[in-house]
Amino acid sequence: GTGLVGNAIKSIKDKYSEHTFIFSSRLKCDLINYSDTYKYFSEIKPDYIIHLASIVGGLFKNMSHKVDMFDLNMRLNMNVLRCAHEHKVKKVVSCLSTCVFPDNVDYPINESMLHNGEPHDSNYGYAYSKRMLDVQSKLYRQQYNDNFICVIPTNIYGEHDNYSLENGHVIPALIHQCYLAKKENRPFIVKGSGEPLRQFIYSKDLAELMMWSLLEYNKWDNIILSVGEKDEISIKDLAITISKAFDYEDNIIFDTQYSNGQHKKTANNSLLLKYK
Repeated sequence: GTGLVGNAIKSIKDKYSEHTFIFSSRLKCDLINYSDTYKYFSEIKPDYIIHLASIVGGLFKNMSHKVDMFDLNMRLNMNVLRCAHEHKVKKVVSCLSTCVFPDNVDYPINESMLHNGEPHDSNYGYAYSKRMLDVQSKLYRQQYNDNFICVIPTNIYGEHDNYSLENGHVIPALIHQCYLAKKENRPFIVKGSGEPLRQFIYSKDLAELMMWSLLEYNKWDNIILSVGEKDEISIKDLAITISKAFDYEDNIIFDTQYSNGQHKKTANNSLLLKYK
């Protein structure tokens, strides 16, 4: 409840005054620890859960801490769903990521392609932990008829993001890097060629869609929450946009000694548009 999407939901919660919201954090409960998680669920007695918690980072954290990204997220997700089942939670909406999709796939990707091949190596551990969250949700549905579903947003940006240069997502990390470059009167260095393409969704737009997924979406099928394919943008154009906002567009260097990561993961939002 204290991260990017959690804060976005907090900003719109007054629209849903018939519900009481509890915004959790790792200070209140260590979800990686089963006993802590069970005790916390017993205290708050949730009817519904929007499961946003995860161990996250940018491209280079995912590449250098693959075991941690897999192991910690697996334990966290297993505890959340197990405790939700044990406490008879009415519905759980878990948040995945487009990095879960196969690397070698025809674009645009849609919900049916989730397990049609291995994910890109740069996100391997994290992506598989998120795939297993989908598998776990499906198994709880099949065995216990639990209403556990998953949504798949594209890259998210907005207020309350993590602006870490090493572990932040691409937009906040680039904003921070450009800010420091101008402050220190040095080049704005962007890791990679800038050629990869991404779709970005604003955190408050996603918050509205998360609430819709919880309260109005009554299917058990995964659903992609995304802007359209035409709104895809290259990292290069993104960096230029950020540099213009800082009035620093003449000082960009794209450092090609760094990996680009996955070139594209274009998502199709036609299922969402069918309902919205």
